[in-house]
Amino acid sequence: MLNLSQLLTIDLKTIQSPNLCERFDRENLDRIGAWVVENYERDVASRLPWSRRTEAAMDLAMQIQKDKSFPWTNCSNIAFPLVTIAALQFHARAYPAIVNGRSVVQCRVIGADPEGIAQARAERIGEHMSWQLLEQDESWEEEQDRALLNVPIVGCGWKKSFYDASKRHNVSSFVLAKDLVLDYWAKSIETCPVATHIIPFHRNEIHERVRTGAFHDVLDEAWLRGDAQTSVTSQTLQADNRAGIERPSAHTNTPFICLEQHCWLDLDGDGYAEPYIITVEESSQQVLRIVTRFDRIEDVEYNTKKEIIRIIPMHYFTKIPFIPSPDGGIMDIGFGTLLGPLNESVNSSINQLFDAGTMSNTAGGFLGRGAKIKGGVYEFKPFGWNRVDSTGDDLRKNIFPLPVREPSAVMFNLLNLLIDYTNRISGATDMMAGENPGQNTPAETSRAMIEQGQKIYSAIFKRIWRSMKQEFKKLYTLNAINLPSNVAFGESGSIAREDYSGGPASVVPTADPTIASDGARFAQATLLKAAALANPGYNVDEVERRYLKTLGIDQIDLLYPGQASMPPAPPDVKVQIQQMKNELAQATLEQTKMIFTITMQETQRVNNAKIEELTAKALKMEEEAKGESGKANVAAFRAGIEAMREQNNHANAQLDRMMEGFKNDKSSGSGAASTGGVPGMAGAPLDEGPNGLGSPEEGSAEGVLG
Repeated sequence: MLNLSQLLTIDLKTIQSPNLCERFDRENLDRIGAWVVENYERDVASRLPWSRRTEAAMDLAMQIQKDKSFPWTNCSNIAFPLVTIAALQFHARAYPAIVNGRSVVQCRVIGADPEGIAQARAERIGEHMSWQLLEQDESWEEEQDRALLNVPIVGCGWKKSFYDASKRHNVSSFVLAKDLVLDYWAKSIETCPVATHIIPFHRNEIHERVRTGAFHDVLDEAWLRGDAQTSVTSQTLQADNRAGIERPSAHTNTPFICLEQHCWLDLDGDGYAEPYIITVEESSQQVLRIVTRFDRIEDVEYNTKKEIIRIIPMHYFTKIPFIPSPDGGIMDIGFGTLLGPLNESVNSSINQLFDAGTMSNTAGGFLGRGAKIKGGVYEFKPFGWNRVDSTGDDLRKNIFPLPVREPSAVMFNLLNLLIDYTNRISGATDMMAGENPGQNTPAETSRAMIEQGQKIYSAIFKRIWRSMKQEFKKLYTLNAINLPSNVAFGESGSIAREDYSGGPASVVPTADPTIASDGARFAQATLLKAAALANPGYNVDEVERRYLKTLGIDQIDLLYPGQASMPPAPPDVKVQIQQMKNELAQATLEQTKMIFTITMQETQRVNNAKIEELTAKALKMEEEAKGESGKANVAAFRAGIEAMREQNNHANAQLDRMMEGFKNDKSSGSGAASTGGVPGMAGAPLDEGPNGLGSPEEGSAEGVLG
């Protein structure tokens, strides 16, 4: 624990301060700087074995040829590219599978969403974060490409996600495993108390940060005025050897090595260490910057006595894992560690075979005294003969070739065995590398072999997918803190900070961690499309877009806008013919209705006129009637008139029912085509006669009096 004479107070001003170095004097800053460098050196010592393994793995991947003098000077010195092939095979599969298309982030909807508000918000977040990574942060895809090639060799790497105030947007850069120093036995980066990021700064970069207030004023310091003093270690020398360069002496363009340490340190004197980021120049141990590693006062939890009980820190680093280390260390292992011993054995076997071939082709021998040969070097060429003073028998007896064996077939078989098992570990078998397995190999057998060979890649893909999810959650949180109130992005996109008000749990990568090949992805999309065509209920537009994306088609929305925007399909010819027949039948029915109605109305009018005429005759007969017989005739005549009036009323009722039926048929849309006859005629039949409503000659008053 540091004993400082000056202490801080945790408040909003301290949290928002761009640099807390002004709160301490030089003596306290020197103590803090020495404490930071001490932590850094202790962590470097804890991971020395890992550093040696990593350096050897990188030498194998870069095919560095080391100087050899055994079995003789300038002997065979071949570096077989086993680690290189394994790393390239993994990179070739991982890069297009993880960064596929223009969408790398998607946001899921958690819970019910009947109105679709959460779904629209999720789509905006996915489009905006994908645009941030692929368009706004121009280096993200390149950094991801580098990570997917470096991580298979070393075993792990780191993504550093932060808000860059100078660029005014989020940045997520790749950090090599050797450049982030932490205790090898830490369980995770989140629980590790100290993590030191090694960052080189040129003199101009330090000047810029001093002028903007990000760094403490060190412009008058002697170490900044002079040349940068960089420590030369075996690690740096091997790194220079791999790069094919020779480290020059210190000069004005040599960068200064700064240590950005994410640590916990008690600077307020309450016994509880707070999370800070402290930047120190390594050679001078001078502190350049101190800032809190929490951005809001809400991240500080107090008890009833106003004492700090917990602070939620901001985590900047996300580990990109490959294969977890069996010894429990935080640094994972890669192909360089797994294949390193085998690769060294393969290199030795190949070099021994070549050296044996060299000895077999160029070996000399012993000359006896009996061979009379002049001194000097004899050169032999085609059709060339050299003279000697000895006879052939003397030459045969006095020249003894060195007994050298040809390259051993047993060693060659052993070499094949080593390479075969190396390929099993890396998954770089012939079929996985795209080579023909041989004739008469069934297609299903080849497919099953490839699927089993991809199992190791599927497990690693899931780990990388998990790390990308953690990285995107950090970027989501940064957007919730630093995004302006309303931002336009892309061609027509727009998003507000309020969209990031929820938690980052729903943010995941678009890449599918269970699919490691284009063939498997295409087969899945094809089966999904077939199921959507055969069964109702699928979102056909989304299924078609996923199918086109699997084919690698760009501008999908332009090529396939969806079924809703397409013009309606023309009706079937048979349907059109049937529709015309129905319209013709409907017109014929309407005409029949009109004729029938007019006929009924005309018959009613004639009958009413006849009833009035007969009624007048009945009145006249009553006046002229004499006697009982005359009265009887008048009564019979009136009875006939009443019968005719009753028939006419019955006909009126039927006409009313028929008209009501016509109205109902119009409202329901039925017609002759559906009823099979004249609608509204389902009532009792009319009493038909020669005149249609009953003849006056039958049972009428005129018939009675006739």
